[in-house]
Amino acid sequence: MISRLSALFAAVACAATLAVSPLAAQAQDQAASAAASAADVAPAPADIAPAAVSEPAAAKPVDNPYSLGNIVAHGNVVDQAVLAILAIMSMGSWYILFTKLWDTSKIAREAKDVRASFFKKASLQEGLKSLSETGAFRFIAQTGVEASEHHEGALTENIDHNTWVTMNIDRAVSEVNMRLQGGLGFLATVGSTSPFIGLFGTVWGILQALTQIGVAGQASIDKVAGPVGAALIMTAIGLAVAVPAVLGYNWLVNRNKSVMGQVRAFAADLHGVLMGSRKVAGR
Repeated sequence: MISRLSALFAAVACAATLAVSPLAAQAQDQAASAAASAADVAPAPADIAPAAVSEPAAAKPVDNPYSLGNIVAHGNVVDQAVLAILAIMSMGSWYILFTKLWDTSKIAREAKDVRASFFKKASLQEGLKSLSETGAFRFIAQTGVEASEHHEGALTENIDHNTWVTMNIDRAVSEVNMRLQGGLGFLATVGSTSPFIGLFGTVWGILQALTQIGVAGQASIDKVAGPVGAALIMTAIGLAVAVPAVLGYNWLVNRNKSVMGQVRAFAADLHGVLMGSRKVAGR
């Protein structure tokens, strides 16, 4: 539970960082412009009395009507909806990335401990006690032991013991794999659709600019700069959401392959131990 909450906070922080970065860049540009304007003010001549010299007024920061903050505060419904969708996608992507990274790291640590201790125990029961109660390896081992010890039922008795144990272990491994794969579909969806959502915001901004040109009857810069600026911001945010999702998806797929290889190796060894124990008990 703690890891999930930590991943949620980290996802919100990453999404907020991506959203604040354009604002910070624009603020720096405004500060630089104000400093340049102040530097252009001509200094007073040396022979004029200091009292007669009026000091230039302090440069006040000018609100940028084409910034991301202006879109959030005063943008139209379509622009705000696009930003909200992209923000949800970004937070969801980072949340899944952090949680799945935690899950795969946990299974990798468990696999290392299993190789070092489980198969060196005197019995399967001692081996089970050495595994984490909430771990994937404990789930697989418990499933295999229960399948080996309990083979009842009018229909299941028609299945030989070896096949029955194999089926149950394979099902447990498949369930672990499904848990690891959960959320990757969301990452793939975000990576493939968020650029087009940002592009939709771009098209809408250009449409607004053309509409204002048609209404005004002239293509003045003040009529088109705002919508076009918003359009470019939408495109940039769409790409900023898509790139981490695609990279995270490919990274998690490779990590899952490595982790599931260790899980399947443990399942195969466990199956051999269970079948060997049955043969020894039957003698």
